[in-house]
Amino acid sequence: MAVVTAELPALRRRISAVLVASQILGGLGVATGIALASVLAQEVSGTDALSGLAPTATVAGTALLSMPLAALMTARGRRPGLVLAYAIGAAGAGVVVLAAVLGNFPLLLAGMAGFGAGSSANLQARFAAADLAEPERRGRAISTVVWATTIGAVLGPNIAAPAGRSVSGLGIPPAAGPFLWAAGVFLLSAALVAVLLRPDPLLTARALAAGTEEGAGPEGRSLRAGVRAVRESPRARLALVTVAVSHTAMVSIMSMTPVALSHHGADITLIGLVISGHIAGMYAFSPVMGWLSDRLGRLSVIGLAVGLLATAALLAGTAGPSHGQTAAGLFVLGLGWSAGLVTGSALLTDSVPQPARAAVQGLSDLTMNTAAGVGGAGAGLVVAQAGYGWLNAVAALLLLPLAAVAVRRKRG
Repeated sequence: MAVVTAELPALRRRISAVLVASQILGGLGVATGIALASVLAQEVSGTDALSGLAPTATVAGTALLSMPLAALMTARGRRPGLVLAYAIGAAGAGVVVLAAVLGNFPLLLAGMAGFGAGSSANLQARFAAADLAEPERRGRAISTVVWATTIGAVLGPNIAAPAGRSVSGLGIPPAAGPFLWAAGVFLLSAALVAVLLRPDPLLTARALAAGTEEGAGPEGRSLRAGVRAVRESPRARLALVTVAVSHTAMVSIMSMTPVALSHHGADITLIGLVISGHIAGMYAFSPVMGWLSDRLGRLSVIGLAVGLLATAALLAGTAGPSHGQTAAGLFVLGLGWSAGLVTGSALLTDSVPQPARAAVQGLSDLTMNTAAGVGGAGAGLVVAQAGYGWLNAVAALLLLPLAAVAVRRKRG
């Protein structure tokens, strides 16, 4: 224990470096594929009403895999869970390409669900960064790994067009080309984590907690213990709501923006630029959100997240044919998501005992992605029936309960 403790600062830096590298690759894989997911679904299904189901299937896959991956990490550590998630994501991307070639929409949705495992890995990596972080720097540790996604995530949508052209002679639809590239990137991420994420941060944190009040046996690490920890902590419940609402509002608006832009004459290149700006807002400023969360307090930054998301819905919902205003709205939407995710994740980790954290963190990802999946499924229907502006109005209404709970908790 003395040796491990003495080496802890160097170990934190090394674990962070590996997670940053894997996030760059993982962000590239997810963003490359998701940029044209709704467009590909529209092409395969032949209708706008079903176009929102492709990103929704991705979110659903991320949600369904959250708890099995959390259970694996609880039992064996972060490394096996992250490697498996990236491998499943690569397999799902391959199925998407096959479905596009065959013109099979149900198979496309199945592939998109598997593809969502790449997002599961990226989301769980932020908690891996928090495993060994000091409590007063937990927000910054999480935000550093979230920030690392910026490089790959911003580059991803912009290489969607070259990826599409690269498969033109293979009989693969151009909109499916990015998924072929994503499969290779996910496999590279899996290899990186398998080789370099040693020692495992979760197992190391658990060893450090052994013999202290934070330590507990296997019974304290179960899903039941995680649910009990959330039920007993009002701040943990607020954290879950923050992450779920922020993610749902972001996914609902973002998933249908490419369709709305295409209806107003935007081509693939312009759509890629708008989504790149959105992703930059999501990730590039996360260190600022982490710093604000540690310095100003979690509740203050939750309020900031609500304000940013509401502003984004107003800008995007009233943009009409103005591509510049839509781009501005999507950028602010990314900032609001970043504030909500970083602060909510830090507050959740703060609010539960160490043994239950992996289970609670899996529950958090299950909750946020299930809620976002429902929102994404409804987004396509709302746009088809009422329009993109109404979709943004509905997303803004989702923020009201979160704002009320945060204000009440702040006063308390």
